[in-house]
Formats: sequence, structure tokens, C-alpha cells
Amino acid sequence: MNIFAKKLSVMKYNLSEINEIIRNRRSIYPKHFNTRKVHKEIIETLIENARWAPTHGLTQPWSFKVFMDKGLNKLGEFHAKTYKMKTPANLFLKKKYDKLIANPMQSSAAIAICMKRQETEKIPEIEEIAAVACAVQNMHLTATAYGIGACWVTGGATYSDEMKAFLGLTVKDRCLGLFYIGYPNIEWPTSQRQPIEYFTEWVTE
Repeated sequence: MNIFAKKLSVMKYNLSEINEIIRNRRSIYPKHFNTRKVHKEIIETLIENARWAPTHGLTQPWSFKVFMDKGLNKLGEFHAKTYKMKTPANLFLKKKYDKLIANPMQSSAAIAICMKRQETEKIPEIEEIAAVACAVQNMHLTATAYGIGACWVTGGATYSDEMKAFLGLTVKDRCLGLFYIGYPNIEWPTSQRQPIEYFTEWVTE
């Protein structure tokens, strides 16, 4: 047995499965969800894994508001109404308005992704936002392992003060988007990425 084979034999986890989950993660949008419902217990697992993301100073700045059932209609109506209210008439798009209503209703759940600002503001805000992004990646990878479609989207009134108020956030908190989940009614998408040579520099001296 060579050295590489010996290392493989003592691995704590199945690296090939971990690699496959990471590389097969895709954004699958609500228009491609079917009517099968994602159980609450699975959503709880997604959020449970989210809270194990890296967090500087253990501030754990993430906060999630889960919309399901009638709550999805409430979210869609608020988001579309707010978008229309805040958008100048010459920039308003009816197609976008309709999409903001439809996205929640086509999903099993919509999770508002929020960053709760540390009261002392000791940790730089960018690091708190990065921690929340890592938490979302944990959720997305977990959804992929379940075969559940998911996407993290912004747009509309996502970053508005009205959205903050709707979600019960403070002035210093942020809504970073909505995470829609549902079982896909399409073949799992494929994708490509540039080889690591394109964006990696090795410094050895």
C-alpha cells in the first residue's frame, strides 16, 4: 500500500461524497420546483447546519425567519407591494412584480437571511456578513445532499428599511436575501468552473 492509499484508509469522512456535494450544488429557482413539500424537520436540519458556520468571536450573527404555508403569501404580497411603492414608474417592471409574488408561492419555504449586528460592533461588519454567507452555504450544501433545490436571491425590496421592519430587524441589522427551497421538477443542473490555475498563485519563497 502506498502512502496516498494509507492516508485514504484513515480518512475520517468520505471525501469523494463531500466533493460531490460541493461540486453539485446549484441554484435552482422556484419556477423549477414541483408541488412536493419539504418537511419542517428537514428545514430545521438546514438551519441546524447553518449555525455551525465559522464566526469570528463566536458572535453567531445569523438570523433566519422561515415563511411557510400562508406565510409565503404574506411574504410575496409584501415584497411585491414594497417593490412597486419604492420603484419610480418609469423603472417599474410588471414581470418583476409578478415574480416577487410567485417565488414564495412556488416554494415549500422561503427563509429570510439576516445579519444581526453585534451591539458593540467590535467585529467588522464585513466579517459578520461573511459569517452569514458561510451559514447559507452550509444550508445549500445540506439541501443538495437531500436532493432539494435551493437558491439565494436578492432584488426587489431586499435591502430596504421596509424589509427590515417587516422582518423585525433593527437599524444596524441587514436582510441579505431570501433562500427559497423546494423539490425540483427538472434534471439536476450541471455547471463548469475555471481551473484553479486561473485564480491561484503559489508563493513558496
